[in-house]
Amino acid sequence: MTTLADRFSLKGQTALVTGASSGLGLHAAGVLAQAGARVLLAARRLDRLQSAVAALNAEGLEAHAVELDVNDDGSVVHAFARIEGRWGPPGIVLNNAGVATLAPALAQTESQWDLVVNTNLKGAWLVATEAARRLQAAGKPGCIINVASILGERVGGAVAPYCASKAGLIHLTKALAQEWARLGIRVNALAPGYIATELNRDFLASEAGQRLMSRIPQRRFGTPSDLDGALLLLASQAGAYITGTVLAVDGGHLVSPL
Repeated sequence: MTTLADRFSLKGQTALVTGASSGLGLHAAGVLAQAGARVLLAARRLDRLQSAVAALNAEGLEAHAVELDVNDDGSVVHAFARIEGRWGPPGIVLNNAGVATLAPALAQTESQWDLVVNTNLKGAWLVATEAARRLQAAGKPGCIINVASILGERVGGAVAPYCASKAGLIHLTKALAQEWARLGIRVNALAPGYIATELNRDFLASEAGQRLMSRIPQRRFGTPSDLDGALLLLASQAGAYITGTVLAVDGGHLVSPL
């Protein structure tokens, strides 16, 4: 008999996490590893991953570092070839790599636009399509989880390229889910609200941050662990009938009054 714990287990799975050197990506890699997956932490620079991999290994979890630049198709193809040669195509892919630039739209430069859109949208496209291509060739099912944002559905000030990239990622998620369902590949998105990390902690604690918090129905910012349940649902067989979904984890921010 298959238990509920069995359905949430990732034992025997290989999971690739992009942008895994810090923040939400690093946290998510740990969650997937604790659920039983072999976790491949990917980033542009291997040296930034070594301490994270060592920490997970010290806990008895299987983790490996993978050099991968989501902006470079050659790097993506090469990384997947090395992964497949050792472990087979990863059955779980978390497209987490992302950047933002803070400036009013009229002050944003073309290079800033390209950086944000290429990383957040094109990079997710390159990784997702390479993953699906290899899963299809191997005749294996899989799941792809794109890390979007509530700013893909609502807007925030001075982050126009970021909002555009995340809105595009949400629609890309739905388009790929529709195309790949027949292949047994599920594609979903997580849409975090404001999650406190080392990068934004000072702002969230500021007066402006506290005003922002007052507009969140739960009256608090999220923590990385608030994403754990949604991540495991989408990554595991517990979510086997879920595809093309955008799951907001935001304390009710998207349904707050305008």
